[in-house]
Amino acid sequence: MPGVSLTQTDAVVRLVRDVLGDDVAGAYLYGSAVQGGLRPDSDLDVFVVATRPTTRADVRALVAGLLGFSGARARHGPARPVELTVVAAVEIRPWRYPPRCEFQYGEWLRDDFERGELRDPWPSPDLAILTTAVRRAGRPLLGPAPTELLDPVPKADVVRAISDSLPALLADLDGDERNVLLTLARMWLTLATGDIVPKDSAAEWAAGRLPPDQRAVLERARSAYLNGGPDRWDGVQPLIRSVADDLAEEIRRLAR
Repeated sequence: MPGVSLTQTDAVVRLVRDVLGDDVAGAYLYGSAVQGGLRPDSDLDVFVVATRPTTRADVRALVAGLLGFSGARARHGPARPVELTVVAAVEIRPWRYPPRCEFQYGEWLRDDFERGELRDPWPSPDLAILTTAVRRAGRPLLGPAPTELLDPVPKADVVRAISDSLPALLADLDGDERNVLLTLARMWLTLATGDIVPKDSAAEWAAGRLPPDQRAVLERARSAYLNGGPDRWDGVQPLIRSVADDLAEEIRRLAR
């Protein structure tokens, strides 16, 4: 899988400009690309603030473009997966919880998009975490520094967002073990320290606080994330659910 591709990043920016034109207030690269480096299976994360809500035509055009150059099944050939999030400025400034997400693309949604299923804007607790991450470390691709465009998110809303996101995350454990375990580790670290760090760093921090048998499960998830390739759970499969449950209990405890 390719690393950070200037061509691919440019393609995202060009698509956003083509679709939203002068209504783009800012576009920011964030996540692994700017914190610790992209791993083999990392997404290229882009956060866009628009001066207006999106239209159904905007969403169709964004989906059509992203299906072409995002992920292993990209229509123009395999590429790094892109996660693109679009929010209207009025939803996040002044800050309110939960803000409405105008559009989000990720490879986990590809099948829905290829069937022509488009989602209307929805209240998104996760935007509290994304907005915080972009304010702290986002790299401008278009527009001003993120702190000039994004209001700070109160700590209570970050905690609330993590709590509100937890049930749906746990429901995805079977079949998405690696991502769920690493995300749980990151949630735990964020609640404990206030930091938002890459998944591998969070897993390293969390693994050191688990008993040896559970530590081995999380370390295996971390290794797969760092090195790419298929997940191998032989020998630890029975422990996965207990690790997830214990991580979730730590998250609930700190959230309370």
